[in-house]
Formats: sequence, C-alpha cells, structure tokens
Amino acid sequence: MKTIIIHASQLVTCKGGVKYGKAMSDIGVIEDGAVVYDNGIIEFVGTTDEVLKKYSDIGSYEVINADGKVVMPGFVDSHTHFIFGGYRADEFSWRLKGDSYMSIMERGGGIASTMKATREASYAELYKEGVSRLDRMMTYGVTTVEGKSGYGLDCDTELRMLHVMRDLNKDHAIDIVPTFLGPHATPPEYKGRNMDFLKYNLEEVMPKVKEENLAEFADIFTEKNVFSIEESEYYLKGAKDLGFKLKVHADEMYDLGGAAMAARMGAHSADHLLMASDESIEALSKSNTIATLLPATAFSLGAEYARGRKMIDMGAAVAIASDYNPGSCHTCSIPLIIAISCIYMHLSIEEVITALTINGAAAVGRTDSIGSIEEGKKADIIILEKPSIHFLPYCTAMNIVETVIKDGIVVRG
Repeated sequence: MKTIIIHASQLVTCKGGVKYGKAMSDIGVIEDGAVVYDNGIIEFVGTTDEVLKKYSDIGSYEVINADGKVVMPGFVDSHTHFIFGGYRADEFSWRLKGDSYMSIMERGGGIASTMKATREASYAELYKEGVSRLDRMMTYGVTTVEGKSGYGLDCDTELRMLHVMRDLNKDHAIDIVPTFLGPHATPPEYKGRNMDFLKYNLEEVMPKVKEENLAEFADIFTEKNVFSIEESEYYLKGAKDLGFKLKVHADEMYDLGGAAMAARMGAHSADHLLMASDESIEALSKSNTIATLLPATAFSLGAEYARGRKMIDMGAAVAIASDYNPGSCHTCSIPLIIAISCIYMHLSIEEVITALTINGAAAVGRTDSIGSIEEGKKADIIILEKPSIHFLPYCTAMNIVETVIKDGIVVRG
C-alpha cells in the first residue's frame, strides 16, 4: 500500500551521495516536509503542499502525520562485532582499575577470551543472542548494520558466525552487511606465525566464504603486536584478488600508518583512527576511503577521541559507528554516540547525522540504496518524537526515536 508521511517539522533528506569535508553540514532539510513510498521504495520527496497537490486523492493511501516531529533516514551502524559468545564484564572492571587494553590481551583476555567462548557457542545460541542485539539496535533507529566475524579465528567458527549473520539478514528487519575478519588476532595455535595464519585464511577459509557468498568485505586488525603494515598489505591484496571489498582496523592504539595504507589499497573504510597522523588524515582526504570513527570505544577505554573535527576540516568523508562488541565497547547506543560526537569530538549535529546515514552507507557500499531519503531508494526512515534535529544532542544520551520504518514497513512505533 502506498504511504504518505506529511507535515514533518523537519524532513532530513541527506540527499546527494557521500559527503566530504564541509559538505557534511548539508543534510537537505525540508520544512513541513513529506515523503511518499510504495512497496518499500521512495517515489516522491518534497513539501507537504507539493505532495498533496501531486497526490490529491490521499484517501486510498496510508497517511502518517508527522506534525511536530523530525523525519530522517534510518541510521547505518557501519562497524559492529555483534555476533559473539560470552561476555567480558570482569575485564571492563579491570580497565576501570587501570589495566590497559593491551595488557589484558597479554594476560589471555580480550579477543582470546571471546574466541574461546565463541568457539564453544552453538549456532542456535549465537542466533538467539543476535536477534536480541538487533532488536535493541532497532530501538535506536538503526536500519542497516555491518557485522564482522573474527571471534572464531578458525574455519568452522568463522563460517558459523557468518552463517548466523546470513540467516539473521533473511529473518530480521534490519539489513546486515557481512564482513570477514579472520585476522582479528592470531590464535594460540599460530602464535608467532602471523604469515602462516594469513595464508591459512586466504587459502583455506576465505575461498569457502566466497563460495557460499557469506561475506562482502574483508577486514584486518592492523596494529602493533597484532598485524603489521606489511602483513596487512599482503592479506588485503589477497582478499581483493579473491573478490572481497576491503576494510581496515587502523591506527587505534598506535600510529602505524594504517589509515594511509587503507587509502592506498582502495579500502571502503579505515576504522578507529584514534592515533591517525596528519599524513594519514591527508591521505584519507585525498581518497574515497571513509574515515569511520568509533567514539563509544574511546569513551569506554578512557582514551583520546579520534580527530574527527580535523578530518572534516581537511576534507575527509567521516562516518560514525558503534563498534558494538563484547570487550572494548559493549554498547550499541546511538544516542550516546551522538552525544559524545557533538560534545567531545566537536562535530555539529548536521555532521553527525551525515556520518550516521549517507556516509555510513558509503562505508558499507550502499549509497545507491540507503542512507538518504531520495526517489528510488529504500524507505528506511525514522521519526523522532521532537520537532528539531537539535534535540538529538540536547536530549543527552536519551533515545528520542519514536517510529522505525524499514523497507516501508513500520517495525517499531
């Protein structure tokens, strides 16, 4: 059935494709806006007057009156690790006492701890937890999420995680973009043999992933004491040859030049970037690689935030995502991320909206179908209970999403 949303106090379109630098402030707001969609696809966007003139007989349509409310694109959470076994609440308390993330990893915690729990988790257990986590994300207005493997570090578990994501993508309202992150760390059985582990992934695991079409992207954790620049380049070249699009965990703890490498390799995104140098930021600004920032992770670790303000000022395209995971950032709260981004990273709310919608869509290769309210795109739309986008940071860390529409269907509200 054709649906018309009318009288939006502000209709935020985010039209025009991925946005770089100053253009991130242009979110295409239409006052007293309206949008028409049919069979899940947007067919007209304009003012309420324009829509009512074009669609004079609205009696046969479903009408949603958004008077006094903001209508905007659904959020795209473009970096998460939402499929995993076990939890690491004790490690969070260790960090609160002063233990570093790297020291916890060296003690057998961190990714190694989740690896053990995930290897032991059944498909059914991972699926059930995945549904619960996606349901929570949806309450915050997320309509598309990227999900990474990387907590199995062996063929069977990595495939099991990706099978869960494939089936959740079919069964759940939220769309899932799957990423293979086999080299998230080196498992104990390959200790001291990083290159052998990368070859194992490229030669034994990833061909099976590709054969079953289980992942669109390949990612690697480029970090000191994890995978070097040289090892990462070897892996990324091999992944590209296998037909994967590329992502990189880059410059989180140390400045290794991972962001510049991601840009050089043509990655869709370079993620984290807390320690990215001026040279790496310049490389990103001259490329099509999205700088994906994860402010809730820095918040949870008590670390300095990535220099998002400088990245935008230098002309880069910035996305913002949750990094929801069992350890360093166990939250998928979009309201918290918005608050941190505006208050501590000094981004405007317009820039944050761009980062969570059309630029998030670019980070997962979906700008042709999601991330904005434009003719021909999917009707992935959220309605806020407030009349202005400025309530998003003002209602600090509070969820003001009232209605979530996915593929033209109201899935919350």
